[in-house]
Amino acid sequence: MENQEFRIEFADEIASIPAEEWNLLMSEKGKACCPFNRHEYLSALETSGAASPKTGWTPMHLTVFMDEKRIAVMPLYSKMHSYGEYVFDWAWAQAYERNQVQYYPKLLSAIPFTPVTGARLGISQALETTQVEAVWSNIVNALNQRLEKDGFSGWHCLFLPRQQSARLAKRQALMRTGTQFHWLNRGYTSFEDFLSRMSARKRKNIRKERDKISQYELKFTFIDACNITDAQWQSFYLCYQMTYAKRSGHYGYLNLSFFKTLGRTMADSVKLLIVEESNQDVATANLVVASALYFKSATHLYGRYWGALQDYDALHYEACYYTGIEYCIKHGLAVFDAGAQGEHKLARGFEPMITYSNHEISHPAFREAIEAFTEQETEQIRRYMKDAVKLLPFKGED
Repeated sequence: MENQEFRIEFADEIASIPAEEWNLLMSEKGKACCPFNRHEYLSALETSGAASPKTGWTPMHLTVFMDEKRIAVMPLYSKMHSYGEYVFDWAWAQAYERNQVQYYPKLLSAIPFTPVTGARLGISQALETTQVEAVWSNIVNALNQRLEKDGFSGWHCLFLPRQQSARLAKRQALMRTGTQFHWLNRGYTSFEDFLSRMSARKRKNIRKERDKISQYELKFTFIDACNITDAQWQSFYLCYQMTYAKRSGHYGYLNLSFFKTLGRTMADSVKLLIVEESNQDVATANLVVASALYFKSATHLYGRYWGALQDYDALHYEACYYTGIEYCIKHGLAVFDAGAQGEHKLARGFEPMITYSNHEISHPAFREAIEAFTEQETEQIRRYMKDAVKLLPFKGED
């Protein structure tokens, strides 16, 4: 390694790293870390069995020590497949297979099943700039050594901030870009104020969607995690499973134990949205028809795990977009990330954002081919971003 004062270790479970140390290192500029970077979130994934060797996610969390003090941490897994990642490399794996070269196992730094941008290296804010750079270099060297030692085809770092991605690109890890759509709070005082910034036609379309929902007489309720009952968790999980099965043919990667654990250990960050029929008689009152789980930080709201048991026109937009936007405006949150993909978000005021990932490929010929692919893909993303902005509903951008 470049500097003998650093020592790097790999942990086979998040529980072996103290939660307070992990969360402090993952915090950014004195603010609490992204909910999905929290020790509690990763621990729930492991203890519930969702991210485990049995499911193809073998923990290898990386820790950097300096003078016996933990100064940096990175979530890391050995993977035997590419499920639950959302930066798609299946075509790469197939190309390896066609040429009788093994693509798996691979090393992956990511939050399992969670396509949310956040720090992938949590590092002590007490370090000097030269020390920070040295930590990054030592980590890259350590990962490269594991490729050679253990036969990994490469290592991949997903959904990291642009600055961290640039640091890895500087150290020869290929940069790859993608697109998501986030709502940005531009000082709106109300939902009507938000709509007032749009062209008349786009504003009318959103009001029409919301009017449909009002006719159904549905009740939307945000519930703090500490107040969620077992019955409500069960209803939420049924919604999640049924919608996942309809869309993907299986019941989802996450189990009820995972969600209930989050409710206990991350109660300050978790809110459950329950949608109920409110026009039923007494015998069938409070029938849950849909739900979604929300996570919040000091600045962001994240919408996840939408599910519905009944089909109502425009219900998804109300439960997953408009209700979240109203919550952000009311509570002064700056960004609403309502989930990956979904170009239809543009017409509803969600703006296109670049996402970043980095990839170190050990096979020279495949690295050259993948580098050419990522360069072409980046140019396509750049052109797409320009076109996507034109689809935003705001005045002057119609």
